[in-house]
Amino acid sequence: MDNKSNYKYLLSDLTALKGVGIKTTNLLKKKKINNIFDLLWKLPKSYTDRSLSSKIKDLKIGEIQTITIIPKKYSFPRIRNLPNKVLCSDETGEIDCIFFNSYEGYVRKILPLGKEITVSGKIGNFRGKYQLTNPKYISEDSSLIKQKHNTYSLTDGISEKIYNKIISQIIEKLPILEEWHSKNILNKFNDISWNDAIKELHKPENVGSYKKKFYQRLAFDEIFSTFLVNSEIRKKIKKIKKTNKVLDINKQNEIIDQLDFSLTKDQVKTLKEINGDLCSSTKMFRLLQGDVGSGKTIVSLLSAFTTVNSGFQVAVMAPTEILARQHYELAKKLFPKALKIRLISGKSDYKEKKNILYELSNHKIDIIFGTHAIFQKKISFKKLGLIIIDEQHKFGVNQRKRLSDKGGNNCDVLLMTATPIPRTLTMTMYGDMDLSIIREKPKSRKPIKTYSKLESKIDDIIKFIKKEIKLGNQIFWVCPLIEESKKIDHSSAVKKFQYLNKLFPNQVSLLHGKTSIEEKNIILNDFLNNKFKILVSTTIIEVGIDFPNANVIIIENANKFGLSQLHQLRGRVGRGSKESTCILMFKSNLSINAKKRISILKDTNDGFVISEEDMKIRGFGDILGFKQSGIKNFKLADPIHNNDLFLLAEIEIRRIENSNEDISKYKPLIKLYDRADIINDIA
Repeated sequence: MDNKSNYKYLLSDLTALKGVGIKTTNLLKKKKINNIFDLLWKLPKSYTDRSLSSKIKDLKIGEIQTITIIPKKYSFPRIRNLPNKVLCSDETGEIDCIFFNSYEGYVRKILPLGKEITVSGKIGNFRGKYQLTNPKYISEDSSLIKQKHNTYSLTDGISEKIYNKIISQIIEKLPILEEWHSKNILNKFNDISWNDAIKELHKPENVGSYKKKFYQRLAFDEIFSTFLVNSEIRKKIKKIKKTNKVLDINKQNEIIDQLDFSLTKDQVKTLKEINGDLCSSTKMFRLLQGDVGSGKTIVSLLSAFTTVNSGFQVAVMAPTEILARQHYELAKKLFPKALKIRLISGKSDYKEKKNILYELSNHKIDIIFGTHAIFQKKISFKKLGLIIIDEQHKFGVNQRKRLSDKGGNNCDVLLMTATPIPRTLTMTMYGDMDLSIIREKPKSRKPIKTYSKLESKIDDIIKFIKKEIKLGNQIFWVCPLIEESKKIDHSSAVKKFQYLNKLFPNQVSLLHGKTSIEEKNIILNDFLNNKFKILVSTTIIEVGIDFPNANVIIIENANKFGLSQLHQLRGRVGRGSKESTCILMFKSNLSINAKKRISILKDTNDGFVISEEDMKIRGFGDILGFKQSGIKNFKLADPIHNNDLFLLAEIEIRRIENSNEDISKYKPLIKLYDRADIINDIA
């Protein structure tokens, strides 16, 4: 059997396994276990040692014990729903084996009278007598039972015994795969093969051995497979040749000189990187990553200006209509009136939209702002040269690839995200893109002062709010839930709105996930225009919009949010020149982790530091919805604890790229780790 056939066995349907029928297959598929390879990643969480045999007199109630007994007497009741019972003994005492929902013939078969049988299970007590109920491990051959049995996170309807049998079958038939790594990489993991590593991880004695080389070998394979796919995408994009944009640095500087603030060093550096991409003959595919309030928007608009001056059109997409409008209004203030700038929105009537479509297709519009609607099939551009996507941290690899293709070869792509994440995770999620990072905040942005307050001190908060309103300031009040829940002790947005509206009549509005898009836009616009003072909201106010007059945010049940989410929420204030305040409200019964999160948030405004701490506490998969981001969830690797493996994978990928190494030998690796759906030509 060649290597290709070997790995294809691992991708076989579950029904290829002995004893696995349609019912079991369907149960496993509900847990996203679709093939034999998926089953291998259901690693044991612990194990049960059944190797130590006890005598009946030494049994410990409530513990799993293994005993060798002789069945002496059957008791098969005539009344339905009563259990079948078998009296068993050894030289030290007696025990009842109890069977619910079992047939008489089955009991007689597995526990024949007078024969020595080994059984294992949790020991119970009924009326002062030992009892073993529905034992799963029963055999005349004691060696089959007296071993260490893995404990897995079981799928409903599949017993531990069956699960162990299935895994043992796979391990026994595990194919030997031809090694894909270089000798240098293998030496890092003591020359452990993929085959041996997976076998070792299913041995009971290795449960939780995350520092051992066989674990690290497989975690590295996961990381490396992701980086390899990203590398191939980068190569494909870099092969695309385009018409260079022409940078008129004097015109760009004229715009910069008009700003009422100076660009930070990070902004200048990032603008230089993007300018270089625009003027290159290679297509730009870049991620601009920056913390909330770091000034990404101005950098992207300067890039748009350069593109327009080169004779191309620009499309700027934002996740919400109000954010698209905010970008549009800034561009109108920033750019010369000669530039043709338009906004397409849900409010645009049929005639206006038709006119915009005509103007776009005939290059009578230089820059178009809007939501995802600007990429509908019916919208065509005469000469699209740059796509800018704002706040799209949930764009997956496939979506980005399609986006890159949409504009044609001459269209550069710039994605922006206000989600500051550690470098290892960035390498994983956005490794197919070039990366620019803005960490430095403008000097005009003052740090947001963060305080914690017990909910019982709400009167003090109300006094503070009254003072802020008198000064002409606005307030966000964030609640976890829309309505009250009897099961969950969280504050509701509706209840809080009612409470605050009594205290501040006609100065409070309510926003939540059930609010219609039209109503939401009206409320946000009214708040932006200072028509009311307090906006009670759920977490839907996280993303992107500047409210310069809002300088206070109050977050209820702050301990229920992750660090990154709290930081994103906090970033809704501090957008103007005023000093801003964030108040975290909580109950007194805080967990250790909750206290730690609040302490970190009070100590720093650096989103990258906060995100890394959040990952340490919660794991990378939970950070700001990355599980839904298009990234395949790692089964073993962890961007925080396996930082060294990520760096090693990056070095190895650069070596392969620089040497133009043929990657065909990595086909099994790519296939096994399900990374090849977007580069099928190499699989």
